[in-house]
Amino acid sequence: MKKLFDVLRLLVLILAGLTGILFIVYFWNLDQKLLGWAYVQVNQIFDRKKTDIKF
Repeated sequence: MKKLFDVLRLLVLILAGLTGILFIVYFWNLDQKLLGWAYVQVNQIFDRKKTDIKF
């Protein structure tokens, strides 16, 4: 029975930690900041390539 409670306690702690991390990401809008940085990096890569279209 003690083993079951230990597993449940661990599960609750993991879920509480994940909820806390998601709240921090939401509160500081970190997902949008990360995507903004990623868009800049992708645009720098693709702006350097030569186009394949010939007119």
